[in-house]
Amino acid sequence: MSKSNGKADIRVEDKRQRADLEHELPPADPADGFQEKAGGSEERIAGATPQEDEIKKLRDERDGLFDRLARLQAEFDNYRKRAAKENADFREYALADAAKSLLPVIDNLALALRNAAASPDDFRKGVELIQRQLQDTLQKLNVQRIKAEGEPFDPRLHEAIEVVESDEVPDHHVLEELQPGYRIKERLLRPAMVRVAKKIG
Repeated sequence: MSKSNGKADIRVEDKRQRADLEHELPPADPADGFQEKAGGSEERIAGATPQEDEIKKLRDERDGLFDRLARLQAEFDNYRKRAAKENADFREYALADAAKSLLPVIDNLALALRNAAASPDDFRKGVELIQRQLQDTLQKLNVQRIKAEGEPFDPRLHEAIEVVESDEVPDHHVLEELQPGYRIKERLLRPAMVRVAKKIG
């Protein structure tokens, strides 16, 4: 193991300092028009290369995006659960409103049945009133009766049970309605069962 004295170490250090001075850049000239960008060297981690700085920025951006995505997913999941609950509540309450509107009809029907023996004519009038009341209730619920008799046959609205030769209505028109059909706005609840006219000959 070789020994070194202090004088030799000082000479080596002097040589290194002179070499550094030879390679040192001259001071910046203020008149050359160059402006250093703000935040360039200050943001850089001590000892980090520009590539490492860029990687760190990209990682920070990625982590921020992952965090934002996780929050958005949680918010969307909460919204989906809330919307499903609101839809279920709406269906339940809509059904409750429909049932409530039918209660007076049921009450009147029970009353008519209790008094059926009194007079056949009064019973018939009572049942006719109940039928009108029920039709009014259905109209309030947006349930509409499909027009059938005398109308052109429409397979989307009518179900043909029989085709009959007749001149009472034009060809391929509904001759007779056997059972009424109903719909809510544009949604079909039940097609009307009909007989359809066919031109004689």
